Amino acid sequence: MRIQNIVYIRYGLLLGAAMVFLVSCKSIKKVASGEVDTKLSTKRIIESHYDNETDFTTLSGRVRIDYSDGDSEQSFNVGLRMKKDSVIWISATLGIVKAYITPEKVSFYNKLEGEYFEGDYGYLSDLLGIELNFRKVQNLLLGNAVFDLRHQRYVSAIKRNNYELRPKRTDDVIKLLLLLEPKNFKTAAQFMAQPTEDRSLHIEYSYQESGGKIFPNQIHIQALNEGSTDIIVLDLKSLKVDERLNFPYRIPKGYKEIVLK
Repeated sequence: MRIQNIVYIRYGLLLGAAMVFLVSCKSIKKVASGEVDTKLSTKRIIESHYDNETDFTTLSGRVRIDYSDGDSEQSFNVGLRMKKDSVIWISATLGIVKAYITPEKVSFYNKLEGEYFEGDYGYLSDLLGIELNFRKVQNLLLGNAVFDLRHQRYVSAIKRNNYELRPKRTDDVIKLLLLLEPKNFKTAAQFMAQPTEDRSLHIEYSYQESGGKIFPNQIHIQALNEGSTDIIVLDLKSLKVDERLNFPYRIPKGYKEIVLK
């Protein structure tokens, strides 16, 4: 199986969900970092984070992907169509590779290889070292906290002109750390680790302003798993929001199923 297949299966979820934000070609500029308020409570920091979530119905656009696994590097562009919380549709050049992702399953086929994959989120969860679902993937790539910060107590500190959040109770299974930038309370970085499994996930964000709203500009993802490292950089562009879209997808007859372990 070609490396392109592995890349699309591993990151089809990520690149699709990464596009959940509005970008126009006018008045786009990098977001200033702002200054932290040392008097702000942990509760208010978390509330401000959720006050800045972005809403939408449908989205389409393109994304450039730069991928490296330490042994090889790949760069390519894909088209994307998305309906919030429902469908992520991805198509490479001339529809040679397509993916269709829902909250229930992940499906993918490659015309060149005559192969397809259909399964749940288990493979991506194993790869990144945390249990994932559709909602968590969206959060990760929108600049929102992957884990709901309202479900447990956190402590805050000021680090590198960002608000740092850590769970108040130590978890021996998974370690969490979150940095929120002070201007718009979007995520500057997220770090999740399973030390006993030798796994960790580190995501860093940059942002841009468009139409008075703040959205990711570039997302840098580094996944370490038992000594191996996967790096993916997503550059987001040419997006349109809330247009009428269709999501054509059907696995061709006679294709061989890919089994991933």
